[in-house]
Amino acid sequence: MIKKCLFPVAGYGTRFLPATKSMPKEMLPVVNKPLVQYGVEEAIEAGMTTCALVTGRGKRAIADHFDINYELEHQIQGTGKEVYLESIRNVLDRGTFTMVRQREMKGLGHAILTGESLIGNEPFGVILSDDLCMNPEGDGVLAQMAALYRQFRCSIVAIQEVPEDEVHKYGVIAGEPMKEGLYRVESMVEKPKKEDAPSNLAIIGRYILTPDIFDIIRATEPGANGEIQLTDALMKQAQMGCVMAYKFKGLRFDCGSVPGFVEATNYVFENVYGQD
Repeated sequence: MIKKCLFPVAGYGTRFLPATKSMPKEMLPVVNKPLVQYGVEEAIEAGMTTCALVTGRGKRAIADHFDINYELEHQIQGTGKEVYLESIRNVLDRGTFTMVRQREMKGLGHAILTGESLIGNEPFGVILSDDLCMNPEGDGVLAQMAALYRQFRCSIVAIQEVPEDEVHKYGVIAGEPMKEGLYRVESMVEKPKKEDAPSNLAIIGRYILTPDIFDIIRATEPGANGEIQLTDALMKQAQMGCVMAYKFKGLRFDCGSVPGFVEATNYVFENVYGQD
């Protein structure tokens, strides 16, 4: 039902300097696979096989990763090393990739709006590659959200509980409980102070958005840090109609931070590596 997923991958990755000075942060490997590939695999699993990448300057490596490297293929053809390409070959066989450049970094809302020409007038998923999500016991997070969309037909954000002293790092929601783990959003604040946070339910990097979000973003004034915040646009959408928040099943690693990246690497090495 939802066929497209948007990947905002134009950020600078300053928390990983100097590694990201000439290398996209989305290409940082968690064991043997770049972050962005984990996200693309999650989208494809959810049926979103058209992957729209909002890139920027210095991000050529991402485009090259989702393409055939003829020299490499020729060099290892017929050898035991071909097995190492199986996962990316599977992604290339199942997915289609489109790209547009975000010329200026003006916030997540602006990045989403930049991808409008790749999405068109249809609902779509959004994955922020910094958040590595895994559910060893069932469907991936985006697949769980796609199933909810079939029921509610509105925008959905993924949430998880975070410590109160960390709410300032996230968009935070409060809402009416619909059933266990599902809320109808009534309030949404971007990076609030601890005393101003409406709850400790933080939005993480998984969304399903309806196409009217583009017009709402266009009419949204810059907010926190002078950026166009997707959170502000979603709050308007919630006031005009409905936005759901879903406490997903599975694990989430904040790979935008060094401790989270190391935690993800250790988890994947111990529980996933060698099983793909």
